[in-house]
Amino acid sequence: MIVWIIFIAVVLFALVLDLGVFNRKPHEIKTKEAAIWTSVWVTCAILFSGIIYLSFKHNWIANPTHLTPTNAVLKYITGYLIELSLSVDNIFIIALIFSSFAIPKKYQHEVLFYGVLGAIVFRALMIVFGVALITKFSWMIYVFGVFLILTALKMLFSHNNQKDPHEFKIYKWIRKVYPVTRKVYDDRFFIKRSKKKYATPLFVTLIIIELTDVFFAIDSIPAILAITADPFIVFSSNILAIMGLRSMFFLVVGMLDKFKYINYSLVVILAFVGVKMIISHKVDIPEWLSLGVIVLSLIGGMLASKFIPEKVETSTTAIKND
Repeated sequence: MIVWIIFIAVVLFALVLDLGVFNRKPHEIKTKEAAIWTSVWVTCAILFSGIIYLSFKHNWIANPTHLTPTNAVLKYITGYLIELSLSVDNIFIIALIFSSFAIPKKYQHEVLFYGVLGAIVFRALMIVFGVALITKFSWMIYVFGVFLILTALKMLFSHNNQKDPHEFKIYKWIRKVYPVTRKVYDDRFFIKRSKKKYATPLFVTLIIIELTDVFFAIDSIPAILAITADPFIVFSSNILAIMGLRSMFFLVVGMLDKFKYINYSLVVILAFVGVKMIISHKVDIPEWLSLGVIVLSLIGGMLASKFIPEKVETSTTAIKND
């Protein structure tokens, strides 16, 4: 229990430092700053594998799934990479939301900060619920596996059909319940005009981003549960991936067009993890193989994005013009 308490305390302390010290004044996060913080969080996540190893070696933490220290580290790194890679798709949606509501770049970090706070709470609840389901009902692993394969198929055939956030039901519901301004008022989430309280676009984007993360967690939590049902590994890998998502957003958002085939990598990862869950009671897929599939899928998507020219859209346009 002491390891859990220390981990959560360090995460909360890091969040306080983030908004209270390093980003106390709203400012636009430049690529260099984003690269530095992304490196910091990735390094912290990698170094944390040492804590995982020591915790399982010296029994500092409960080990309900009876993992060896080495196996625990492999599962942690695999889980972390899954969560980090699936976050890429989340970045596409967040960028679309910010753009649709015309949120100035200097206020985007603050919105993401509060989004992370909510994500930590929601994911913690979903992890506890998911682990409990798989532990009590072993057949739930098949349900999660089928769900991930269906998600991969949906992503494969509809990843380019991005919906305007103004059409989201939650946006329409907020406007019915609470008046919303079209103008951004600095970093304020609410304002008062003529003794009437209004929500600003910052509040609307925060709510939509929060719900978007819940939607993505429905995919990512089962994905990591395919790797391990150990609650501490699932929780820590999830939280460290989320903590690095903000800086990674500002680093990657300007290069989204360059990674046009990365979605296919995510399709492969989700499909592989889904199949692994379905056959888990019959075939034991080693962790090094799972890790290899994830890494190779991401590298393949990046290389395809770099070397395959954009010929599909051009040829389609040319045919239409003829």
